[in-house]
Amino acid sequence: MLHPHQFRVNEAWIAFQLNDDPVQTERDGSFDIVCLMDAASCFILGSAFIPFGESDPSELETRRLFKASWAHKRQFPKMLFVPKGWFQTTLRAAAERRGISVVSVEESQLLVFIGEARQGFKEYSKGRSR
Repeated sequence: MLHPHQFRVNEAWIAFQLNDDPVQTERDGSFDIVCLMDAASCFILGSAFIPFGESDPSELETRRLFKASWAHKRQFPKMLFVPKGWFQTTLRAAAERRGISVVSVEESQLLVFIGEARQGFKEYSKGRSR
């Protein structure tokens, strides 16, 4: 089982979807929020909105996401964990071009890292919809 204490800061990142339910906008429709998180610190390095139902950010959003994430330590990690079945094209290719090994794991193995962020976003979203 993976755990934050297994990693040093910036050794590994995690790509994940932050929201459970689509984020609704009046003007542009529904979106999912994709985040990159440092595995050791569980710090969210960057995020991108992708159209609801897409399994990968666009090329432009992927570049923005990596640029924002890189800015924190001015280096890329050795590996990127992604949930199985997600981020198999654009995000994976962008990571590999940057020399990052992409490792697909069951999403349940990532919950120890991403669970608190998801819960916080869920609570924030419920508070805003009142």
